[in-house]
Amino acid sequence: MPSASVVKAMLLVAYLRQPDVRHRRLRGTERALLGPMIRRSDNAAASQVCNSLGYPIRPWGLTPIDVAGQTRFFLHIERRTPRRHRRYAMRLLGSIVPSQRWGIARTRPRGWALYFKGGWGSGSGWVDHQVALLRRGRRRLSVAILITSSPSHAYGSETLRGISRRLLRGLGPRSRPR
Repeated sequence: MPSASVVKAMLLVAYLRQPDVRHRRLRGTERALLGPMIRRSDNAAASQVCNSLGYPIRPWGLTPIDVAGQTRFFLHIERRTPRRHRRYAMRLLGSIVPSQRWGIARTRPRGWALYFKGGWGSGSGWVDHQVALLRRGRRRLSVAILITSSPSHAYGSETLRGISRRLLRGLGPRSRPR
């Protein structure tokens, strides 16, 4: 499926893994680019990151993704991110702006930390995706929900909420590891 803005999490990790970035502090200009790209899904910032990585600027939102690949990527996102930048990357993925905290962000079980990225087709319903890592203590769970061709973003968002609610059922504070 086309990635839409979900690919921005992969762009973040690719940027932080660059040889000239991975072992040094991020510059203010880099934080000013990466932060908005993740937290409020800034498309211009994503295009700049693509350009700096040597990837084609457009159409990054059409990058093909699948559920299995995204689930694996998010499950191991911390390990894929250089240690020096791990806390920063996870803080960004855990602080998406409120207006973009639909779907899985509204169904996160109590007691679980949520790190995620969503993608949508500008309110059109073309795509409505969310990929997430949930952590509670040593427990980790990754979820990818990719939806296409919804009648509207509102419909896709409600579908994401319903699917994630069912997938995460039983993970509340009283659930025990199996």
